[in-house]
Amino acid sequence: MKLSIVIPAYNEEGNITTTVDGIRSVLVREAIPYELVLVDDNSADATGNVLDTLAAADPGIVVVRRESPRGFGRAVRSGLERATGDVIIICMADLSDDPEDIIKYYRKIEEGFDCVFGSRFIRGARCVNYPPFKLFCNRIVNKVMQLMFWTRYNDLTNSFKAYRSYVIRDIWPLKACHFNITIELSLNTLIRNYAIAEVPISWQGRTWGSSNLHISEMGRRYLSTLLRAWFEKNLILDDLMAESVVCRSHSVERAAGIEARVAELEHRLATLEKTKGEER
Repeated sequence: MKLSIVIPAYNEEGNITTTVDGIRSVLVREAIPYELVLVDDNSADATGNVLDTLAAADPGIVVVRRESPRGFGRAVRSGLERATGDVIIICMADLSDDPEDIIKYYRKIEEGFDCVFGSRFIRGARCVNYPPFKLFCNRIVNKVMQLMFWTRYNDLTNSFKAYRSYVIRDIWPLKACHFNITIELSLNTLIRNYAIAEVPISWQGRTWGSSNLHISEMGRRYLSTLLRAWFEKNLILDDLMAESVVCRSHSVERAAGIEARVAELEHRLATLEKTKGEER
């Protein structure tokens, strides 16, 4: 399975190279076919130039450039639109996510899960240098969502998750423009009853630059996204599930067609090699 990793970046010139190198090293080590979709959200620093340098050295790196208006959610959406992998992981550019956890996610998808939710707050997880006030707000928001959606998942606001590509197609179009896309992805996946694995992850607060998440500006946006998902779950879930079934069936048909084509090509190659051997 090809893995696409979407990395939105805004003013991350001091972080992005180390982030990309760390991710790429574990993927090469594990022999996982990949593409890295690096999205420059109209950065004011040299992030764009750094991305160009990285892409020039690795054909597996794709650079997406955005113009105004900026927004984390807009950057994520642009990256998802460009991603071509069978599995898609959204990863932060600021070194906060551990590349080793990407391998955990991928292996869980290989087991048959549709999505993998990492949690910084379950047994075995590690969370370092989380600003206290943001941590307090995080736990309140996640507890509210747990109660509203009757779910055990306790880190729905974390963007670092893995999805099969058909899940993204199923929940498209996404509407969130800022960090509220984190819960839009999580909740839209959750209410459609996909098979979700939860794994403990390691998280490290940034060591360079400043966070682009401003809680005072996000409250109304999180509330809007939260209420939209809740109303969809309680009022039109039957319509959502009907669309989901269609999307999944098309994905299965496409996968079967690809497998049949691969088998046909392998058969032709074997026949050709046999013929060449007989001619010798």
